[in-house]
Amino acid sequence: MSAAPQPPPETTRPLPTGVRWLLLVFAVLCLVLGAIGAVVPGMPTTVFILLAAWAAARSSPRLHAWLLRHRLFGPMLLNWQNGRMVSRRAKWSATAGMAFCALVIALTAHRAWAAGIACGTMALVLAWLWRRPEPGG
Repeated sequence: MSAAPQPPPETTRPLPTGVRWLLLVFAVLCLVLGAIGAVVPGMPTTVFILLAAWAAARSSPRLHAWLLRHRLFGPMLLNWQNGRMVSRRAKWSATAGMAFCALVIALTAHRAWAAGIACGTMALVLAWLWRRPEPGG
């Protein structure tokens, strides 16, 4: 009995040089924004780092490898790559950051509807985030 024939491996054509450069610029921009988000309350970090890794994987294997080896960003990226997982620590950190921002928005917003939209959006993001699986869980 012979095994069923396997389809040939999928080959992807390399991206044009201009597209690779645009993706590299986008990756670096997202990385900078993610680094700023790591120290500025209310500015997201995770989404920018995920976007940076996505763009780097398509434009710069060197930058992508650096991100995966990074002390802070590497574990988060590897968790995401291995099953879209988010650590409990990252979930609590995001919850605390968004709660602080919601409080600031609620106290300073000029329009109640704008504060409601912002806080509602953060609540939806947190609901989605807490539904993500956790590594080792």
